[in-house]
Amino acid sequence: MRPDPERIRVNVWQAPTEDLLDRATVYGAGMEPEALDIIEAELRRRGLTFEQIKAHAEQHGQQAIWLPDGMAAECHVCRRPAVVEHWDWHRLWGVLPLFPRRYYSCAEHQLDN
Repeated sequence: MRPDPERIRVNVWQAPTEDLLDRATVYGAGMEPEALDIIEAELRRRGLTFEQIKAHAEQHGQQAIWLPDGMAAECHVCRRPAVVEHWDWHRLWGVLPLFPRRYYSCAEHQLDN
């Protein structure tokens, strides 16, 4: 199924710049080429230079946790690239602990261990 370019444009237009930078760099490997073209065009429209995008890719690429499939792990709270991995209980309705599981967190949402 081909992506809908108009839907992608609306989504990209509404997204914050930081999210677009993450999509174009850290998550770029898992995206459709058409979507990447739209994101890169929007970043240029917002005044970002190639050097700024490259710097974001280098900084976040070094900090991100990379999964075996080559994709960056996402934070369990938001969509940012994860920088720490930790174990905690998976909870039913957010209360009842069921089983331990691996969680990934971005710099903003990492737990104080």
